[in-house]
Amino acid sequence: MSTAVGRADQLNAITEQIIGAAMEVHRALGPGLLESAYEACLVFELRERGLRVEQQRPLPVMYKGVKLDCGYRVDLIAGDCVIVEIKAVEKLNSVHEAQLLSYLKLANCQVGLLLNFHCTMKHGIRRIVNDFTSSANSAISAVK
Repeated sequence: MSTAVGRADQLNAITEQIIGAAMEVHRALGPGLLESAYEACLVFELRERGLRVEQQRPLPVMYKGVKLDCGYRVDLIAGDCVIVEIKAVEKLNSVHEAQLLSYLKLANCQVGLLLNFHCTMKHGIRRIVNDFTSSANSAISAVK
């Protein structure tokens, strides 16, 4: 098995765990809470499943070789490689997807999940891929 295939399998396994945990949280809480409540419960659920999770990690912007703190924070990083952005909005739109894609580029990560807890999880999950050629999803098609 090549390294790229192994990496893809690892990312897929982590995203599957995150999605399963998000569905569990949504089943228990339903819609209508603040993003911070869903974040806390999702972190709890992911840690219960054995995943390493960081919350609210600062994300600096590199500009002309200088690291600038512009106030960006990633909601969650799971397994040291998947960015998770949590929303509680009526509908996800292209600006949410563009935000996650920008975070992926700034953090040099390949995969991110955009989770909207305001609607059913079936309609509230977006998987965004940054330059991940073995996937059918591409970052370009994700934001179109």
